[in-house]
Amino acid sequence: MSAHYSDLAGKHVFITGGGSGIGADTVRAFAAQNAKVSFVDVAEAPSQALAAELGANVAFAKCDLRDIAALKAAMKDLRAKFGPIAVLVNNAANDERHKFLDVTPDYFDDRVAVNLKPAYFAAQDAIPDMRAAGGGAIVNLGSVSWMSGSADLSAYATLKSAAYGLTRVLAREFGADNIRVNCVIPGWIMTQRQIEKWLTPEGEREIMARQCLKRKLQPVEIAKTVLFLASDAASAITNQQLIVDGGWV
Repeated sequence: MSAHYSDLAGKHVFITGGGSGIGADTVRAFAAQNAKVSFVDVAEAPSQALAAELGANVAFAKCDLRDIAALKAAMKDLRAKFGPIAVLVNNAANDERHKFLDVTPDYFDDRVAVNLKPAYFAAQDAIPDMRAAGGGAIVNLGSVSWMSGSADLSAYATLKSAAYGLTRVLAREFGADNIRVNCVIPGWIMTQRQIEKWLTPEGEREIMARQCLKRKLQPVEIAKTVLFLASDAASAITNQQLIVDGGWV
C-alpha cells in the first residue's frame, strides 16, 4: 500500500466477507493503516489464519450472512472488542453462475440472502454508531456485471445493481449526519476463486479485448479504492459509484 491515511488509525472498520479475495486484501489494507479491523466470513480456517497473521488489532467472527440475527450478534461482539463501528465495508457476495430459465423462487431468495440483505442490515446496525460519533463511512461493493449484461449471472447482476441503489438512498438519508456512502464497482478481478472456477483461455482473451488496460486486475486494486473512499481524503465524496474495471465498460 503506497498511500497513508492517518485519520484511519484507531478506527473500528467492519468488513463482511473478509476471509479471502477482495475482502482479505481489504482487511490487510486497513490493518496497514493501524485501524482496528473486524470481519466476518463463513470460511473459518483461512479467516483465522488471516487474523493471526495480522495481529491483535484484527478480529474475526465466523458468520453465515444469510442469518441476519447471527450477523448482528457478531457485530455486537466485535463492537465490544474494538468499540463503535466507524467504517463499514459491505464486501461479501457470491457470483455463482446460473441459467435464467432455471432460477427458482427459492434460489433467487437465497441469492438475495447472500448478495443484498446482509449489506442492508449491516448498515442498519452500524449507522447508529456513526451518528453518535458525528460521522462515518460506508463502502458498498457492487459489480460491473449488471452494466455489461454478463451471461449466466442474471440474479447476481440484478442484486449487485441494487448495491448502488442502496448507496444512493443511504447517502441521501444520512448525509446530514456526516455519513458518507459510496459504491465501488469492480470489474473482473483475479481472486483465487475466479482463477480456479471461472478463468479460461477464452476469458483471458475477452479481458484483453474488452479492457482498456491490457492486463489482469488484482484484488489489492479494489482494496486501495475502498481505503481511499473510507478515508478523509474522500471527505467530500458521497452518493457516488466508482468503477474499477480497467475500462471494461
